[in-house]
Amino acid sequence: MLFVGDDWAEDHHDVEVQDGTGRRLGTARLMEGVEGIAKLHALLARHGGEDLEPEQVVVGIETDRGPWVQALLAAGYQVYAVNPRQAARFKERYATSGAKSDRGDAHALADMVRIDRAQLRPVAGDSEQAQAVKVVARAHQTLIWERTRTFQRLRNTLREYFPGALTAYAGLELTSTDALELLVKAPTPEAAKKLTKPQIIAVLARHRRRDRDQKAAAIQKELREPQLAVAVPVAAAYAAAATAHARLLLALNEQIDALEAEVKTHFLTHPDAEIYLSMPGIGEIVGARVLAEFGDDPTRYASAKARKNYAGTSPVTRASGKVHTVQARYVRNNRLADALQRQAFCALQNSPGARRSYDKQRARDLDYNPALRQVGNRLVGILHGCLRTRTNYDEEAAWAHHGQLPAAA
Repeated sequence: MLFVGDDWAEDHHDVEVQDGTGRRLGTARLMEGVEGIAKLHALLARHGGEDLEPEQVVVGIETDRGPWVQALLAAGYQVYAVNPRQAARFKERYATSGAKSDRGDAHALADMVRIDRAQLRPVAGDSEQAQAVKVVARAHQTLIWERTRTFQRLRNTLREYFPGALTAYAGLELTSTDALELLVKAPTPEAAKKLTKPQIIAVLARHRRRDRDQKAAAIQKELREPQLAVAVPVAAAYAAAATAHARLLLALNEQIDALEAEVKTHFLTHPDAEIYLSMPGIGEIVGARVLAEFGDDPTRYASAKARKNYAGTSPVTRASGKVHTVQARYVRNNRLADALQRQAFCALQNSPGARRSYDKQRARDLDYNPALRQVGNRLVGILHGCLRTRTNYDEEAAWAHHGQLPAAA
């Protein structure tokens, strides 16, 4: 067996190769790309001999993505994606002073996969379809988060010089394309007062708003309400900043819509899509996010509990002496946790079993979030069973342990 620690950077990798006793066989700095991966193969062949099989090479690296990792997996090596937090704690046994070097990090990673690989998670063997869903689903969610941040900046800017716009466009939502177009057309209070009703109606009609006459009249009325003014040069400067944020939001809206279509296309072609969509509270976008973060490697989760632990829905027990507490799991995949919380919330509306489970938790004096997390935890277990048996969700079977369903179900 050969054990490899790979400390990666943007353009190079520092690697160390050890044997089963921990003896350092060789080190190298390899450039990212085809030439670098070829030199790594040659380095392993030189120290492993002609009889070395690919599965006898164990690699520890602090990432699970990228062409380099894919090349390692394609070669047949055992690849472990080490959590940087785990690696940092492991390195403390070498130097409590906090000293750090790339070669030292590679040495620590090689030691980790040699000594503690039973405690580490190998890189999942997800299919190409699942990897494609993961790329577009994460990109889509990242753009939505970026839109929220940009909107908050725009909102703060408007509050400082044009708070009337927040009131006037509240009925449209300021992140909507028509509200942003109106703001770009009239970014100052003086310009907004000159907007005519036909101009407002034309923008609303272009975006197929209903009750356009009433909405336009209400917007015009709010824009013409008296408000505290700032100096003209200052208002012009604020208007330039607000216009920039608004144009950025318009571009984000366009790209989010385009990526949403890509997410749906990739997700619906995946063989597990039917099972995910049969679950309560899951639509195409949430289903794509859950599939992307769980992956589709059938051997990745040994049990429903393992899947729940990875999802972060199961609690953490802390016991020491006479102290015994059960707490929420906050070290988790935040993208997956967000998607599962959305699923649990929506499931309350269309799953009698989920609703009954939630009400039961609330009757125990649990707050909203813990009760919803319990519902999500149960739904993750149900999803694991459906994927393992390749069957769609069944309401009666899923919640049979909670008693007989009402006749309306």
